[in-house]
Parts: sequence; structure tokens; C-alpha cells
Amino acid sequence: MRAHPKRHRMTIEHRPTLRLILGDQLNPLHSWFDAPQTDVVYVLMEVRSETDYVRHHAQKVFGIFAAMRHLAAQLKAQGHRVRYVAIDDPSNRQSITANLDALIAHYGAAAVQYQAPDEWRLDQALREWTAHCGVTVKAVDSEHFFTERDEAAQWFASKKQWLMENFYRQQRKKHHILMTPNGQPEGGQWNFDANNRKPWPGTPAVPTDTRPTHDHSTLWQCIQNAGVQTMGAPQAHAFRWPVNRSEALQQLDHFIGYALPHFGDYQDAMSKRSWHLFHSLLSFALNTKMIHPREVVQRTEQAWRAGHAPLHAAEGFIRQILGWREYVRGVYWARMPGYTEVNHLAHQRPLPEWFWTGHTRMACMAQAIGQSLEHAYAHHIQRLMVIGNFALLAGLDPQALHQWYLGIYIDAFEWVEAPNTLGMSQWADGGQLATKPYVSSAAYLQRMSDHCASCAYQPKLRVGPEACPFNALYWNFFKQHQHALQDNHRLGMVYHQLNKMPAHDLVQLQSQASSHLENLNTL
Repeated sequence: MRAHPKRHRMTIEHRPTLRLILGDQLNPLHSWFDAPQTDVVYVLMEVRSETDYVRHHAQKVFGIFAAMRHLAAQLKAQGHRVRYVAIDDPSNRQSITANLDALIAHYGAAAVQYQAPDEWRLDQALREWTAHCGVTVKAVDSEHFFTERDEAAQWFASKKQWLMENFYRQQRKKHHILMTPNGQPEGGQWNFDANNRKPWPGTPAVPTDTRPTHDHSTLWQCIQNAGVQTMGAPQAHAFRWPVNRSEALQQLDHFIGYALPHFGDYQDAMSKRSWHLFHSLLSFALNTKMIHPREVVQRTEQAWRAGHAPLHAAEGFIRQILGWREYVRGVYWARMPGYTEVNHLAHQRPLPEWFWTGHTRMACMAQAIGQSLEHAYAHHIQRLMVIGNFALLAGLDPQALHQWYLGIYIDAFEWVEAPNTLGMSQWADGGQLATKPYVSSAAYLQRMSDHCASCAYQPKLRVGPEACPFNALYWNFFKQHQHALQDNHRLGMVYHQLNKMPAHDLVQLQSQASSHLENLNTL
């Protein structure tokens, strides 16, 4: 029997569109959600393919799941149709694309839409799936960043080097941020980094942590029952990271009001007395898109213009978001695929066991790794100049370190983590991102922290059982890689000192370094 033409048209018209929302796309203000549509079903899913590609911190896993559940509940309350696939749902295929196939069949969907992923592996997986899924598929923008994926690559196409500072200045001009009416940078200069390098003496007092506390014990039990392997302290009964936009905005208010005025002075400082000092603790909310970088930048600039924060504090924070964050995203998309496999210095040494326990006699490393395991967070200097510094000096495998960083930090997604770890921290890309390796001896750590005073090692000693490992490893690193690094104009002073060092002293340092490297697990 022939189908009635009108009835056939009605059937097609009522086949819904599925809209996929990933775990780092939790922006309730996206234009998708302007008004409920009966022919649209929003799909969120907790899947093992996302929990298992590296070993993640427990708080990262259930933090993202909790935030996804909050967004799903909010969309339902607004009248949207939502399908939430929980980690323990019997129908869960534990893969994004496999679940999409099942949901297309279940709903008789005519089309699928998704916001462009920020990680290459997901972008590639969805592109490959699109080719054979059998329905119309459309990717839309996440409406989050200041720049397009390829904007940095296009801007740098005619430049000899990808210098972040140049990109940052261009973004300041384009978006008219911290600019005078005649197009000049406020304060007469673009960068106030020289003002942002003070150690914290204990005053002013660190603002009280006012983030709300959540009990996610039930969710954590579901994750464990599903067999997900994690690292770090769950803190499931007292989770402090924001799980919705309202809480993220509260944290932004708190940062602007109480921490920003001192952020500039102490953004590079480290202290055993505070694990976060004057840092914003906004990175998780930003990287899951609960809040937009534009509103964070605007609030920061407004605070300076109102006289609430000094210019060097506002500029330093804005540079991290408008400059560095957008820049590394551009680097990531320009270099992928393949960037996560770079290893220019051919480092292969496994990570020491204490990367998973924090049990090391080096006080700075114990603090940085210990708080990472406890809070799923360390600030940028701890990641770069403590953990990353040691890893590079010790010749640790950059891919193993990349996977550790990607897993342990609650704000770590590959687009932002990989360039920071492999490029900035480990110089594994041979200088495509950083103009020189960011390493130091104990002198820097002693100057910027209070760790050395209570450490088992002495920062001024180069050799001997009490010598700080950073010292011998520092000189051994530059000697080992002299052929690759000696012509770097930013390392001229280092190699001047190395070349005039008495041969006996150098031999002692190399012997000391060898001892450290042979006994990494007991340092």
C-alpha cells in the first residue's frame, strides 16, 4: 500500500535532532538553549572512553560528571528535552559514538548536532563517525573563545616565530582591552611581568576559601562500581570546585574582590602555608565553559578602572587568559596531530613512584605533588618551575609526564595541557613554543618559596648527601644537551659559566647528578 504523502511528511518533520553536549561544554548561555524546542533532544553522557584514555584524578571525574548533571537538570527545568546517559546506565555503550548510534535508533533521529570539540581525538572521532552514521550531522561553534581555532596559525603565517607576546598585543588591540582611546596600552607598556615576581612573606593574608562544599559520595560510589580507575584523594564528601555557572560566578566575584588586588605581586610565589595563595581557582569553570573568558577579562579590567586593583595585577591576569590561554589553543590546533608525541631531547626516564604518592624528601616537590593529589590543582609556577623543572632536568619521559598532567589536574584538557607540558615545560617540541628551556637550580626555588627552610636538602650545596638535587641536575642537563642548546641566544650566560667551570667541579656535579638519577625513587 502506498504511504499517504501528507502522513509521510509529518513523520519526517517529527523526527528529532539530537544535540550532543560534551563534559567540557557546560555553558548554559549557549545560543542552543535560547528557547525549548520539542524536536530537539539534548544528549549528555558519562562514558568509560572518556574516563579511561588516561588515568584521571578522582575529583576530575566526578567533578565533571556532577557539573554535567547540574546542567542537565537546569535544561530540563527550562523545558528542554534531555537524555542523560549515566555511567551505570544499563543501556550505556561506554562510547560517545556508540551511544549516539543507539540513540539515533531509539529516537528515530533525523540529524545530530554537536559543538566542535576542543580536543583533537574527539574532533577526529566525531568526524570519522559522521562519514557513516546515516543521518545529517552538523558541527557548531562552542561560542567560548576569543579566537577561532586557526586564527593564531593564520596570524603567525608570515612571522618567523610564534611569539606569544606579539599575539597577545594583537588580541588586546582587536578586543580593545586595557587600551587608551588613542590605541595605546594603558600604563604606557604592554607587559608588567617584572612587577609580578615577589615571594610571599606571609602578609597580606590569603583570602578565605569561600567555595561551597558538595557531598558527591553517592556519585563517587557509582563511578567506583563502574570500575573506573583514578588517582588522588576523592574528597567526595567535601568537594569544593564549582559545578554550575552560579557557583563559578560566585568564585569570580570572590577573586575580583579579595585576591586580584594581590594577585600580581605574588602570582609566582609558592608557600607551604597556602596551596592557592591569590590565584583565582577559576580554571576548572573556564575550561568546562561554565563561564566565558570575556566576562572574566571584562570584570578584571573593570576592577582596575574602578581603582580596586593595580594595573600590573589586572594586566598579569588578563595576559594569562586573553594571551596565553588563546595562544596555546592556537598552537595545539596548528601542531596536531603528532604534537603529543614530540620528544626533541629524547628523554625516556620513567616517572618516579612518588608522582603518585607525593612522598619525596624534596619539600617543594612534596608540596606541589602532594597538593595536586589532594586538590587536583597546582598553580602555574608549581607546574612549570617545580614539577616540570625537575622532570626536564631529570630527563623524564615527556609523554608519560603529559599523561600525568592531563590526568591529575581538574582543569586539564589536552588543548591547553599539551602545549604547556610538552612545549613550555619540557621543551619537547624543540622550541616551537618556548624560546628556551624553563629550568632553574635551587636558587630560584629558594627565592620564590619558603620550602627550602624545612627541606631535607640544602639549596646552596651542589654535591654531597644533603645537596639539593636541582643543583647538580641543572648543570648536568646543560652539559648533556650542550650540542642542542649552546647556540640559543637566551642561554649565553649559562654556557659562559659552564665553559669556565673547573673540570674537577664539573666531574663532581656530573657524578652527583648520576647518583640522583640512579636513585630517583628515594630522593
